[in-house]
Amino acid sequence: MGGTSRRAWLYGAARGLGGLTLNGLMPGGGIFSIPGALAGSAVDPLSRREPHFAPKVKSVIWLHMDGAPSTLDLFDYKPDLIKLAGQDAPESFLKGIRTSGQGGVGKIFASNRTWKQHGQSGAWLSDLLPNLAEHADELAFVKSSVTVGATHDISILKLNTGDVSPGRPSLGAWVSYALGAANPDLPPYVVLYAGESEPRGGSVNWSSGFLPAVYQGTAFRSGASPILYLDRPDPVSSPEQRATLDFLRRLNERKSQGYPEDTELAARTRSYELAYRMEATAPEAVDLSRETEATRELYGLNDAATREYGTILLRARRLVERDVRFIQVVSWPFDNAGVDFSNWDAHSKLEENHGARSRAVDKPIAGLLTDLKSRGLLDQTLIVWTSEFGRTSYGQSGDGRDHNPWGYTQWLAGGGVKSGYTHGLTDEIGLKTVDKPVDTYDLHATVLQLLGLDHLKTTYSRAGRAERPTVVYGQVVKELLA
Repeated sequence: MGGTSRRAWLYGAARGLGGLTLNGLMPGGGIFSIPGALAGSAVDPLSRREPHFAPKVKSVIWLHMDGAPSTLDLFDYKPDLIKLAGQDAPESFLKGIRTSGQGGVGKIFASNRTWKQHGQSGAWLSDLLPNLAEHADELAFVKSSVTVGATHDISILKLNTGDVSPGRPSLGAWVSYALGAANPDLPPYVVLYAGESEPRGGSVNWSSGFLPAVYQGTAFRSGASPILYLDRPDPVSSPEQRATLDFLRRLNERKSQGYPEDTELAARTRSYELAYRMEATAPEAVDLSRETEATRELYGLNDAATREYGTILLRARRLVERDVRFIQVVSWPFDNAGVDFSNWDAHSKLEENHGARSRAVDKPIAGLLTDLKSRGLLDQTLIVWTSEFGRTSYGQSGDGRDHNPWGYTQWLAGGGVKSGYTHGLTDEIGLKTVDKPVDTYDLHATVLQLLGLDHLKTTYSRAGRAERPTVVYGQVVKELLA
């Protein structure tokens, strides 16, 4: 080795072999930790594992509407808002309400939208979502969503991890841990967003928490090379890289023979191999050059207002085709052809904000539903429209709405979902849930159920305690299941 220590040689060999890539994806240096059930064995922590029972879906597309849209202006039609517009909110509706401190309770703020019922289900959607309205009979609305917290970072964290403090695994990480990878050449959990900077709240929202780092989400960024440091550096050739990997594997295998209980070296070798395979598979998975012009038009790639989000959702479909289990899509930030509304957080200028935001996502989401259905993939894919909370019935700043964790709408579509169904109810002004509340924990339990996982039996031993995705809460919303 010419005087070079083995440790130094290993570090040098890692360069260009995916070591930097995997290190960038994993906290603590990126070394794979293997769950207790796999410790001491040579089992790949991402090997495919069987669910508790027959799943209804193979993949989940988790559509996070960052900033929290006003579902009173999209899905939850309330005629009484028009009747009471400009008046003080009746005290009977305000019991238990604690405002976020950004202006208190304003006057009742009416939606200026035009509303229509759609499909055989008669679902109400506003004129902001004309394309999605054509899929009304494929959606299952949860009009009784509730959460805790009324600040974005806290409620986004709860939406994705079930807790208001960092440290717990995200839902996608639990899925990766419980089921492993269906495609050995791609991560089982991928995060998609536009722009160079991370969305609000950052990577803690796709963290593995106390689970081994291998189960956290892998961020696929915009552009032809979706993962940082994945490309093989010049002047290393492919045969040279392969030979170095093989040599590194032999060294690690020789060393591990003396320490069979130490899984770290085997896991490190697997990380290099996965990164090596992803050099080809990851860019190909998000390469849209072979998509037809009709498909590009379906997702709105020919319109500046819908191009960015459409591109991301078309990539999501390609990942579903390649058996990625959990795809987390964040609707932030997009420039919307120069309109400065990067998210749905409409404390003011709600009409302009929601006009731009709705236009950005409406056609792409409708296109995704159409495309999945035409390819026979909708029945094996679950799509979830979700947000950190909703927005209030009363106004703020004269032309906006405040945060509302007490009652708002989310929806599901795809395999195993009771399509054309509406679950729960908010009060007459859409401020609070009054029937069949669904908390984040219940939504998580339901998603896991559709993947064939019992949320009560999906556990990980931590400090002598059996942790599970829904903490000590959560019930499957059986009414949503077909």
